[in-house]
Amino acid sequence: MSTYQNRQLQYITRRTFLGRGAIGLGALALGQLGRANAASVRGPMHPAKAKAVIYLHLSGAPSSLELFDYKPKLNELNMQPCPDSLLAGKRFAFIKGVPTLLGSPYTFSRAGKRGTWISELLPHTAGIVDDISIIRSMVTDQINHAPAELLVHTGTMRAGGASLGSWVTYGLGTENKDLPGFMVLLSGGTDPTGGKGLWSNGFLPGVYQGVQCRSSGEPILFSGNPDGVDAATRRRTIDALARLNQIEAKTFGDAETLTRIAQYELAYRMQAAVPDVFDIRKEPKHILDMYGAEPGGASFANNCLLARRLVQNGVRYIQLFDWGWDSHGTGEGDDLLHSLPKKCRDVDRACAALVRDLKQQGLLQDTLVICGGEFGRTPMNEARNGSRFLGRDHHPGCFTMWMAGGGVKAGYDHGETDDFGHDVVRDPVTVGDLQATILHLTGLDPYRLSYPHQGLNERLIGPSNAARIVKDLLA
Repeated sequence: MSTYQNRQLQYITRRTFLGRGAIGLGALALGQLGRANAASVRGPMHPAKAKAVIYLHLSGAPSSLELFDYKPKLNELNMQPCPDSLLAGKRFAFIKGVPTLLGSPYTFSRAGKRGTWISELLPHTAGIVDDISIIRSMVTDQINHAPAELLVHTGTMRAGGASLGSWVTYGLGTENKDLPGFMVLLSGGTDPTGGKGLWSNGFLPGVYQGVQCRSSGEPILFSGNPDGVDAATRRRTIDALARLNQIEAKTFGDAETLTRIAQYELAYRMQAAVPDVFDIRKEPKHILDMYGAEPGGASFANNCLLARRLVQNGVRYIQLFDWGWDSHGTGEGDDLLHSLPKKCRDVDRACAALVRDLKQQGLLQDTLVICGGEFGRTPMNEARNGSRFLGRDHHPGCFTMWMAGGGVKAGYDHGETDDFGHDVVRDPVTVGDLQATILHLTGLDPYRLSYPHQGLNERLIGPSNAARIVKDLLA
């Protein structure tokens, strides 16, 4: 096929035919789409409590029974056969037969003004319990990591949805034109199980994609000039690319071409802004010590400190993922006695420092902090293949998360589970409820915030109105 014939075929594709019809249906549709987008991206729909969000996701699902959900009855029945009532009609990822109940090997004590039970594994979190709301009654309908994480962060168990951070920045934009509105930081040695789809823009314009950063080395890969290219040459190159992309956008009407222009411009501006923001060496020693941060390293502590610096610089949504919380008990690398205490040491100090630091900087009241995993763990010992290491299987029936700042009550416990930590018995909170509440706190209406896609008005909370704003959590 000749170049000429190929070009002619391009011009008779459906997209080109509709896009070039000045008075055709395609032009009308594009016009309507532009108006819809302009109407949606207009800032808060009601007064916002939170101007920024920091979401701390513990990938792999920490065991609430070792951290927040104190169950004396379960401890009394440690290693006794599990009652049939906890097994009937239930499915498990790995448990076979009739397992034994497993009490927590850790002690709990009361903390804060309300005497909240907190595990010995979280001494620093115990010190901020009066600043946080603990949700003890989270529930999900997913039993495996990837779909459960996708549900938490995109509202759907399948890949392709738009992430919570993308929805927030789509609705509100960003306050700093030199930095992305949605930034992602990883720790734990690998990506979360749900992969990069957890910070995908999905069907939203590409400009709302989360930007993955690093806490050591070059903060954003390939953002600097290549060897032999100076700033002036980079500027001329971007200007030339912009002109070419503008021609393509005018010819084919693809909105993603305009996104590409914006992203090139943002990358250019980031060259000056990013190194300064990510240089935690500028922090005083007592702040570094409070977090347990070490300049030049890669850690959850460094990422928490970077999250505070990003909030200070007008970034709207910061997502931290820390991998390694899957406590099955197949060996020392994933059990409750060896692995879990190490993971708690990695995050407990830094999480508490983040809340304290935001508070002393006067930022906590405008910053919503969220911490938790994707589901819970069973009150039974998994004992996969006869393992003698202690561990718990996946459990969607209940788990614990906490929130702080940004319009959330301080010093509040929400919900309750049964004596075994197996089912919610009071004030359940679904994943959709959590998402609706987060959007509400940022000034966005979860029922009205939508985006036209393939004939549907897509929403984070899905097509039904089952998700509710948990008003008891609101200050």
